[in-house]
Amino acid sequence: MTNIKNWAEDDRPREKFLLKGASALSTTELLAIIIGSGNGNQSAVDLARNILHEYDSDLLKIAQIHPSALMHKFKGIGQSKAASIAACLEIGKRMKKSSAQSIKRIHSCKDAADIFLEDLSGATFECFQMLLLTQSNVILRKVTVSDGGINHTTVDPKKIFKIALDECASKIIFAHNHPSGFLLPSEDDIMTTNKLVKAGKMLEINVIDHIIIGGDDYFSFSESGLIPDK
Repeated sequence: MTNIKNWAEDDRPREKFLLKGASALSTTELLAIIIGSGNGNQSAVDLARNILHEYDSDLLKIAQIHPSALMHKFKGIGQSKAASIAACLEIGKRMKKSSAQSIKRIHSCKDAADIFLEDLSGATFECFQMLLLTQSNVILRKVTVSDGGINHTTVDPKKIFKIALDECASKIIFAHNHPSGFLLPSEDDIMTTNKLVKAGKMLEINVIDHIIIGGDDYFSFSESGLIPDK
């Protein structure tokens, strides 16, 4: 192993960060800065690379595990380093949540997806939510309609549209998550969406999108042309 102190200055993660900024660093290098030091046999970069490899380079997976799991799996990750990794990932989640909370009006499918991601990204059970909007797409309220098991949640149109009518909503955007991370809609997802669009038309409440959250990404029915007669 070559000690990081012997690397060229531009290659050392901390110095590279200060010289070139965070965007110039790989995820491995950023994680190495958080870790700080290696374990005698591995540099901090080697250790960071091993951690990312173990969890398929998926930061959401790392954020969901208990710090003690890192301590158990990786030599050189003690209580302090495990806590630092967990804390940094939690700060990232809170930053995303703060950004989503700043959105007051929906301008795009991504705006809506960002709002749903704060609750649904990384959830281990399926949850169905909706955004209630005015005619000009100002957010009235976000509502959790139902949550269920690993692969299914029950959607009751009567409950959904009663809430929408009580709030005097003109438009609705639905969302649910796939805990598996698979983004494409199932046949049941498509049938449920069509039923909700049809019910909304009868009540003059426009269903403008249904978003599926999988991991840290999303699928939009609207973007994919799957909202009937949109």
